[in-house]
Amino acid sequence: MLRHTLLSLATLLGAGLAQAEVSEHPSELGRVTSEVVASGLEHPWALAFLPGGGDMLVSERPGRLRIVRADGGLSKPLAGVPQVYAKGQGGLLDVALSPGFATDRLVYLTYAEGGGDQGLAGTTVGRGRLADDASRLEGFQVIFRQQPKLSSGIHFGSRLVFDRSGHLFIALGENNQRPTAQDLDKLQGKVVRIFPNGRVPDDNPFVGRPGARPEIWSYGHRNQQGAALNPWTGLLWTHEHGPRGGDEVNIPQAGKNYGWPLATHGINYSLLPIPEAKGKTVPGTEPPLYVWEKSPAISGMAFYDGDRFPAWRHSLFIGALVEQELIRLQLDGDRVVHEERLLEGLDVRIREVRQGPDGYLYLLTDERDGELLRVGLDAE
Repeated sequence: MLRHTLLSLATLLGAGLAQAEVSEHPSELGRVTSEVVASGLEHPWALAFLPGGGDMLVSERPGRLRIVRADGGLSKPLAGVPQVYAKGQGGLLDVALSPGFATDRLVYLTYAEGGGDQGLAGTTVGRGRLADDASRLEGFQVIFRQQPKLSSGIHFGSRLVFDRSGHLFIALGENNQRPTAQDLDKLQGKVVRIFPNGRVPDDNPFVGRPGARPEIWSYGHRNQQGAALNPWTGLLWTHEHGPRGGDEVNIPQAGKNYGWPLATHGINYSLLPIPEAKGKTVPGTEPPLYVWEKSPAISGMAFYDGDRFPAWRHSLFIGALVEQELIRLQLDGDRVVHEERLLEGLDVRIREVRQGPDGYLYLLTDERDGELLRVGLDAE
């Protein structure tokens, strides 16, 4: 049973703030604490910390972008956000700040966009400048569109990651159109690599290849809802939903095929085999770095390299939607050597995981009345 205590937010977020209920949860490394920082968010999907002060941008899937203050206050929805296809799993999805935000104030968004044949949709990426008063995005422009548009409301992905060389990676879903993940003339089920203005790098692996999209970095992915840059190696890591079983973590490499739907550890939701599947491993495809035979339904990803909780260093944290837990993967280099499940009993779908500038973890819950949670460790 969870033990609840009351701690003052004055010691957590600054003096003079109201009290908040803090839950304590057992873990292998000590007591994990969780508290609600903000509530009243409708299916929040992603967050990005603004420089200084602890404020953050939070996207809500119906199409709103808000600022959540460090004290939990919510801004009005920002103006200038594009219209989204808010059906099924679609809507406003990831949010990321430009690496040069301090000077350019650019905010990048991924979202489901309609306009395809027969009312179908795809994932789109755009950017706009956050106004000086933070009330709107100015001059929003699209820099990338997933083509063709094939989604009827599911498997959009998607996550944004900037690398250290000035590239932007976009992790995409296959719109539940399985074979397209293997089609190099389509952008479904791919990791895409572009420059922040949308231009394609000349050294992308399929540039100049007839019948292949030059934006593609890697392919054979299903529905990618987690991506992060490893702070120790600088390499991109992603994770993706399997079907019934087979959620997996990958380190996508240039030009490599990650198997879906030819290679999978999962089966269809109908309990029948995936029609295209040839086994768990298939020659010519890359095996996952880590795989779950039973799907937690993973979303969000954050490496922990903070100083506040040393016991968590060299861990990868991942949210679980169906199993409603926070997953900690302990790393030794690029190997996962241990898995731990945290926050059992909260009974909330965890959509997003980020490390905050204060060294705490921040989570978003995928609920109609969604919350922003702050998670720490009281090491024993």
